[in-house]
Amino acid sequence: MEGLLDLLNSPMGKQVISGVAGQTGQAENKTADVLSMAMPLLLGAMKKNVSKPEGAQGLMNALSSKHDGSILDNLGGLFEGGIDKSVMDDGAGILGHVFGNNQSNVENALSQRSGMDPASIANILKIAAPIVMGVLAKQTAQNKVSDANGMNSLLGNMLGGQPEQNQSLLTTLLDADGDGSILDDVAGMVMGGSKKKGGLGGMLGGLFGK
Repeated sequence: MEGLLDLLNSPMGKQVISGVAGQTGQAENKTADVLSMAMPLLLGAMKKNVSKPEGAQGLMNALSSKHDGSILDNLGGLFEGGIDKSVMDDGAGILGHVFGNNQSNVENALSQRSGMDPASIANILKIAAPIVMGVLAKQTAQNKVSDANGMNSLLGNMLGGQPEQNQSLLTTLLDADGDGSILDDVAGMVMGGSKKKGGLGGMLGGLFGK
């Protein structure tokens, strides 16, 4: 089972960081920081969504049709000459579905945590979303996931692989106030990260050898 930490540390992860940095005009180290926060947010939000039958079915349908993982087969081509508008539009659609009305809150939280402007954050998220869906599609096929329980377990495993105290932190922030909405808690954790051992940035900042 490939976890998120494995992915971000892999050659493919480095290629994604380099490509996204080139597309957005941001430094690679800052792009890596943002991706190390943004990708867990995407997976965590998806995990929350699949707790509802309609959310699980919607994600499974998307993975079996448009988002089949083929985007990962030619990452060099994806970034060469600039990312196609259709990919960015696709990413925007994924973000709207996953984050809903909280999307701007997430962008602002990541901006404050990383020091990068919200417009660049928004573009990074639009690029990251189809890539995350591609990774999820590959993992779904490899692990023969066919129902909501399997998808919930898969997402949990992909978010795992961290030190125990960090794992418990991530679990807590997914729904810190128990109201069923993870995004307000995630935004609070990212913005107020210094109060909780560095938040997602501190939790995942070591991914890139810093």
